[in-house]
Amino acid sequence: MKPIIQEWVNKAEGDFATAQRELQVKKMANYDAVCFHCQQCIEKYLKACLQEENITFAKTHDLGILLELFLPIQPDWSSMRSNLEALTAYAVEFRYPGISATKTIAAQAFQDCAAIRQIIRQHFSL
Repeated sequence: MKPIIQEWVNKAEGDFATAQRELQVKKMANYDAVCFHCQQCIEKYLKACLQEENITFAKTHDLGILLELFLPIQPDWSSMRSNLEALTAYAVEFRYPGISATKTIAAQAFQDCAAIRQIIRQHFSL
């Protein structure tokens, strides 16, 4: 694995670990952060995939856009589209006042993240 791809993977794993830890907090859990880090984990993994194939991508938090760029390589990943759209919203949705994530929303975000993460890790033989 090229060093830049390993760096994307390491950063994605850091976001995954942060989301997992925060979801387990019993007192004063930050469910907004769980959702944000789930989105960030998958964003970084998708960017690692694109980087591996030398596919240029713009600075974006939209996981659907990143998926579309990678579908020529992995067309069966189109099945992840709806989960990626849900995670995309968490890049900004809960980052500002007005709406907050619940434990249920955070748990679903983590479940979606974990499932997609597993597929991408298999792609990298991790």
